Amino acid sequence: MSDSNERQTPSPAIADNVEKAMGQATEHGNRFARTQRTHTKQSLHWHIIGLTFSLVIAAIYFVFGYAVFGITEKYAPIISHFLLAVPVSTLILVAQNMADSLITRRLPDDNITLFNLRLVVRLISIVLICLVFLSAISQTWYTVVVSLGVFSIIAGFALQMPMTSFIGWIFILARRPYRVGDRIKIGSATGDVIDISYFDTTLWEFGGQYLSTDHPSGRVIKLPNSTVLTTPVYNYSWPLFPYIWDEIKFNIAYNSDLDFVSGIMIAVAREEMGATMAERVRAYRSVLDETPIDQIEVSEEPTVFFRVNENAWLDANVRYLVDPKESGRMKTLLIRKMLTRLNAEPDRVLFPKGR
Repeated sequence: MSDSNERQTPSPAIADNVEKAMGQATEHGNRFARTQRTHTKQSLHWHIIGLTFSLVIAAIYFVFGYAVFGITEKYAPIISHFLLAVPVSTLILVAQNMADSLITRRLPDDNITLFNLRLVVRLISIVLICLVFLSAISQTWYTVVVSLGVFSIIAGFALQMPMTSFIGWIFILARRPYRVGDRIKIGSATGDVIDISYFDTTLWEFGGQYLSTDHPSGRVIKLPNSTVLTTPVYNYSWPLFPYIWDEIKFNIAYNSDLDFVSGIMIAVAREEMGATMAERVRAYRSVLDETPIDQIEVSEEPTVFFRVNENAWLDANVRYLVDPKESGRMKTLLIRKMLTRLNAEPDRVLFPKGR
């Protein structure tokens, strides 16, 4: 292996793969992207109809005067503001859909960014509409500001957990501890992220109490976004290096041919990994070059090491690099092939035998 100080630049192929990893999403995210255009067009049509209806009401009101509706002078200003608030709010919704459409055209293949931007645009629309209607029922902006201050104090006490989860959502957008499509572990929950809303995150669980592998369990986990503020997040799909090291362990006797065992395990793993593992390790080194931790020995090929087992056997371990969502399938494939070759030489490889 080359000296640790000699860093290799990843090939264009692995660079492309690393870049594409940042845009990976689950089928949930893909369905969202495919239906976004249709949803935006349908919503835009309804909002245009609503805007037209609102303008007609406002026009009738201003043309025929308050007397037609039997409105006294006392309530006339409030009604007038409210009638103006309806078309303004509709305009905000129309602008929201136009922004959605623009984002969809500009980011047709980036499902994760599209998903997050759409949530941000929707939130801005909700806040603006609330401000419009609050100003409609208040005579001055001073009243609006005071009302918002009082409401914020009350909401701070009554809605402490939802507000903390909302802050957690902002933290997720800003710091990106995980994204839609990532495989994560947070607390005792493990799964693939399929949705991140304003207040909670939805995981498609893998493993779980009924499975011993990393296969999806069929269950959905919902956890508040506030969890990310106090609990470590283990992300198996980090965009710059979306892989993990995995191991396979066999128990063998002390008098086994260790060189032969090591050679078989490395050969099988190398056949399945090919040049892919070396490319991934080079990408890993390029990431380390950007951090203070850049002097580390990482083999570009599968590695075998032996450990003394407490039950009077040796542990033969092979370590290799794999996509976390393919780890179960790859481990099964390697075990089958390794056992076939090792069992073909019973005099050189001695396994424990049952009584």
